[in-house]
Amino acid sequence: MEGINSHIQPVERGCLLISEPFLPDPNFERTVILICDHNEDGSVGFVLNRMAEISLSDIVEEFTDTNAKLYVGGPVEQNTMHFLHRITNELEGSLDIGEGLSWGGDFEKLKLLINIKQARFDDVRFFLGYSGWAPGQLDLEIKESSWIVYKPQNLAEIWDMDAADLWRMILKRMGGKFKMISNYPIDPRLN
Repeated sequence: MEGINSHIQPVERGCLLISEPFLPDPNFERTVILICDHNEDGSVGFVLNRMAEISLSDIVEEFTDTNAKLYVGGPVEQNTMHFLHRITNELEGSLDIGEGLSWGGDFEKLKLLINIKQARFDDVRFFLGYSGWAPGQLDLEIKESSWIVYKPQNLAEIWDMDAADLWRMILKRMGGKFKMISNYPIDPRLN
């Protein structure tokens, strides 16, 4: 069988990193990461399918009446909170990821928009920490087949998928050898 990255795609803002099935790092086991920035200074992204053990209301007092989910964005600076959103043209300072999806922006304005019901929690994802790579580090990890790079045709579709099943569902949609990989057991000794 060819290596999982025999057709390596370029890493760019808006692409997904899908961890190879037996990646030995527990921070990234069976994860899907949305790349939000990739340049000569390094790369930044957020794990889309790792739930935090605490809720958003535990961190942001203004959001006490919510069951909004909180994700672990990665192992870097888990004492910081970040957010991705689908609130167009409303949050100054947001970085466009593509297809109406943005990273960050004016958090005070976000809280106001949610509290006056001009924005919905369904349009925002909150993350503790982030995933980050030094210059050249991510490219090396991809060459070592730690990650499968995938550019989805529709980021909105990914946003609406069940986070618990995201890794497997994306691989299945990719088809071919990736569909087969989606069925690999977590522990190959159990096969």
